[in-house]
Amino acid sequence: MGFYNLSPDAMREVQSPDAGEFLHRDGSNVASVIARLSAEQPESLARIQSYLATIVPGIIGVERVSLGPRETIQVNQKAQGESDSRSFFAASMSDGTLRALGALVAASQLTERTIPANLIGIEEPETALHPAAAGALMDALREAASHTQILVTTHSSDLLDQVDLETDCLLAVVSQGGVTVMAPIDQASREAIRSHLYTLGELLRMDQLEPSRESLEMQKDMEVFCRELEKRSESHP
Repeated sequence: MGFYNLSPDAMREVQSPDAGEFLHRDGSNVASVIARLSAEQPESLARIQSYLATIVPGIIGVERVSLGPRETIQVNQKAQGESDSRSFFAASMSDGTLRALGALVAASQLTERTIPANLIGIEEPETALHPAAAGALMDALREAASHTQILVTTHSSDLLDQVDLETDCLLAVVSQGGVTVMAPIDQASREAIRSHLYTLGELLRMDQLEPSRESLEMQKDMEVFCRELEKRSESHP
């Protein structure tokens, strides 16, 4: 399993090379992972570059480059109407571009391996990203979810508006009395969306996305049941 809170600052730093087997939590070894993808999984890297080009128009390639004993990533970009492309090191890339690249690499890094990751969790991948790019990012994550389970946390109404309740699983997370609880959204919210009264993003902005009370009650009943089983196992070893 891999869990990510991507740091653009860490991704900008030149790094010592490693095997690139698995992206670090902050994305700091992204150059090594891209180098491995280029050698072992070129199709996965091509998909990453394709999605990144949709999110950031003009990008035509991402590669690992050596800087003496260290390494970083280089993005090649071609502006509309220009015949020649320009190259930028990670140090010159925006936070949103780096976070989008990190999210795409995290979700796709093991898709062609015989033993993929069981779960990839990404915290707020849309941070510093243009709202119009949310659809492309969600498409990439949904494609990766056909190979491994993808878990994303978000406060973005733009990203939520790309969620399809027929195919995607949406859980509402709230704090109640100092305790964090999580459950599918309530039936009233689902009906409002199905009736086209509101979108998910609009409900979030109105603070109307609530976890299902029935699901929370079921969770409490399950906790009581599990505690009772533990007591019985302790009294009858």
